[in-house]
Amino acid sequence: MSRIGRMPIAIPSGVRVAVEGRSVVVEKGKVSLVQALPPGIDAALASGALTFKRRDDTRQQRALHGLTRALVANAVKGVQDGFSKELEIVGIGYKAQVQGRVLSIALGYSHPIEFPIPDGIEIKVDKQTRLTVSGADRQKVGQVAAEIRKLREPEPYKGKGIRYADEVIKKKAGKAGKTGAAAGA
Repeated sequence: MSRIGRMPIAIPSGVRVAVEGRSVVVEKGKVSLVQALPPGIDAALASGALTFKRRDDTRQQRALHGLTRALVANAVKGVQDGFSKELEIVGIGYKAQVQGRVLSIALGYSHPIEFPIPDGIEIKVDKQTRLTVSGADRQKVGQVAAEIRKLREPEPYKGKGIRYADEVIKKKAGKAGKTGAAAGA
């Protein structure tokens, strides 16, 4: 039996969880997340806890059992507390600002990059070089943070670019100087 899949999910107060057909709906206030249940996995709500059962012991069912429980647990945690990722912008003249639902980033190109902020995601900018991407959906928060980072990934020589706040960039030495190979030619 899956150790993760068989653990019940405790429902915090203020969070409403409902099993509707082949999906689990998690709501708190205006925030609502829906997680579809794969075939063969059933959810049951009893005494303030949500549990998951699988129909058989095939390899795929065992894998989906723990995965489904983890995704629904993330949805419960997301509507309760939310998720966030922090990004740092490193480089002279590199900066960001939020204008309405658009993130405008200057990254050394000839023009600023306009990044539309998706629904359900909030982006805050501190000191023009630190971004915080937050929202209830863990997958969406991570995807948006990865898309912003991809606009200018950190380069290995000076470390300029957009990086996660906890990311460590291994720097390369670069040119050590001219070797004299061209002089002998």
